[in-house]
Amino acid sequence: MLLLLAGSYQLSGNQRSPRSYPCIRALDLDQNTVVAISVGLASVAVGIGIPVFYETQIDSAAKRDNTQPCFPCNGTGAQKCRFCTGTGTVVVELGGDEKEVSNCINCDGVGSFTCTTCQGSGIQPRYLDRREFKDDD
Repeated sequence: MLLLLAGSYQLSGNQRSPRSYPCIRALDLDQNTVVAISVGLASVAVGIGIPVFYETQIDSAAKRDNTQPCFPCNGTGAQKCRFCTGTGTVVVELGGDEKEVSNCINCDGVGSFTCTTCQGSGIQPRYLDRREFKDDD
């Protein structure tokens, strides 16, 4: 690739009014150099653009009300116990026809837990830290 750069120079001699003529210089750039420069410029643009994009998304998310229901508990704030399937009791077969029914030791017989994702609020939490850093030093 040939890159032309234009400058100017003046003719010297016996001319009454000096005229300015363009001086054309050429830079000989091979394809690898052009690709390397292009990739470098694109990398700088992406390196600056992505953090700016995420910062604007965080700011706009902080301004919106959070009304999305929690996905794991479907907005109820509680999840069913996996061991007793929400009944609060566990049936243990002792052998033969004997069965023992006892309270579930995982949920203490309640049958459900407070949702650990939303802490019982039923609203999907924002996983982005919206607190401002304060340097107390």
